[in-house]
Amino acid sequence: MSSQQSKVVGLIFGGASGEHDVSIRSAATVAEGLASGANKERYRVQHVYIDRQGRWWGDAIARQVLSSGQALADDGSRPGFSGFPDGCLEVEIWYPVLHGPNGEDGTIQGLFSLMQRPFVGSGVLGSAVGMDKLAMKAAFSAAGLPQGPYRPVLASELGSNSQLLEELETQLGYPCFIKPANLGSSVGISKATNRSELQAGLDLAASHDSRLLVEKGLQVRELECAVLGGQHLKASVLGEVSFDADWYDYETKYSSGLSSTQIPADLPEAISSRAQLLAIEAVQAVGASGLSRVDFFYEEASGSLLINEINTLPGFTSQSMYPMLWNASGVPLEELVHQLLELAQ
Repeated sequence: MSSQQSKVVGLIFGGASGEHDVSIRSAATVAEGLASGANKERYRVQHVYIDRQGRWWGDAIARQVLSSGQALADDGSRPGFSGFPDGCLEVEIWYPVLHGPNGEDGTIQGLFSLMQRPFVGSGVLGSAVGMDKLAMKAAFSAAGLPQGPYRPVLASELGSNSQLLEELETQLGYPCFIKPANLGSSVGISKATNRSELQAGLDLAASHDSRLLVEKGLQVRELECAVLGGQHLKASVLGEVSFDADWYDYETKYSSGLSSTQIPADLPEAISSRAQLLAIEAVQAVGASGLSRVDFFYEEASGSLLINEINTLPGFTSQSMYPMLWNASGVPLEELVHQLLELAQ
């Protein structure tokens, strides 16, 4: 294929969310895949960077950010969208690598839909449901998928509400985990082993979102499965995450040497097959497509599998499970990004 036939791909990353830095690292991996092998001829990449203030920057600044790995500093200008940079209207397929709110939640997907341009990943519905942990869990429940005990909480319920704390202690006990409903990469999540930690965790989560989730802590192994496809979905081999920390927090997840992965996970064949089927069912339950990563809790003693969550725009860094799982399943990075672009809707 000649360069004149190359499709213009808009690789958009950064974003006004707490996962800005992870997005830059993920975009660097995607850019590597787009610059590899046959993809160099298939695609011409237009890089677009959204800074923490929500302003869009064109190819030159975006490449600079990718090269340095550092977010653009706030120059004090008025925050918010200020217009499309040069090159955006040339884009034929958008490839969003925007984790968290304003990128993974259906907002940017809605914009691309209004622009009548295909894009990688889930549409508005799948993105929104997959991003919101409470909506996600409701969808899983409606589909009859297995989950651990949890309780939704509104930030408006907090304050000097000792009854709420008592109810959470009775229903879920300790340890428990407190999460904002609409963030990923373990941002704003904390573990509580007593009432003071529970209150602090609720306050922390409420600083990120008005809708919260409290989950019962379980003695389990943590498994992950990558899903790829549109109408026809396929699941990767299973991977297992181990970590040298009390739990899999943001620092552990993205700091070298604090966590490790085993791919494929050492599991009975029946458990692996069951997890792969459940992963596909989870994607279908929230209406996702393109790429998703489904995380599981595996209770080895009972052999039960519980779905923890789905990520419809999972991390794509060099340490991230999604590209590693597909690489272990026979789909290397170059082919993976090509297939995702072929699936663009």
